Amino acid sequence: MSVLGMVATAAFAGSSREDTVDRLQKSVDVLHAIMATPDKGIPEEVLSNAKCILVVPDLLKGGFIIGGKHGRGVATCRTSEGWSAPAFVAIGGGSWGLQIGVEGVDLVMLVMNDQGFQHLLSSKFELTGEGSVAAGPVGRHASAGTDWKMNTEMLTYSRSKGVFAGLTLEGAVVQQDDDSTRAIYGKHMMFRNILSGKVSTPQSADAFMKAVSQAGQQAKVAEAKDGSK
Repeated sequence: MSVLGMVATAAFAGSSREDTVDRLQKSVDVLHAIMATPDKGIPEEVLSNAKCILVVPDLLKGGFIIGGKHGRGVATCRTSEGWSAPAFVAIGGGSWGLQIGVEGVDLVMLVMNDQGFQHLLSSKFELTGEGSVAAGPVGRHASAGTDWKMNTEMLTYSRSKGVFAGLTLEGAVVQQDDDSTRAIYGKHMMFRNILSGKVSTPQSADAFMKAVSQAGQQAKVAEAKDGSK
């Protein structure tokens, strides 16, 4: 490779890392918003029972045109030792239930059962809407009439102007974001290994992991208090 090519490669890698670190910080902001709006956000029992959390900040503004993807984000899953290191995802295609051109829309996806977890580990899968994905309930508590706990693999939410709402996401494809993975970990890492807890969390993701842990713990404490009333 020529010197010019090496410089260009290094510049791209640096830019990709900056973009990914920025995405991690924006994901922290979304998680803080979840904790700040319990009455208008994701129900406590839904969040405390989620096996994985996936956040895509600036869903439409950040990536709808560039690269042909709707957005890029970060995911983490519960393990026997806590939350896994972050895995980077790209989401595109499908019916979104949103108007193109809307800015500042964030996506939060919660994996609720083992089947959904296995789909996420596959590195690439499509959300079919046939019991696998549904718009999530909103408010301090999930309605007793919903079947989110028993049947739905994944619940999806949008956040715009600080307000969370259920989001239709049928037909979208979720896959590993290889560029961001290399930018943060310095090499290709298997999606399954990261989300199964076999990879150490890089320092650049410490704030994100802290926010995930705080959100999960806050939801569990709030659910326990409400259950004792």
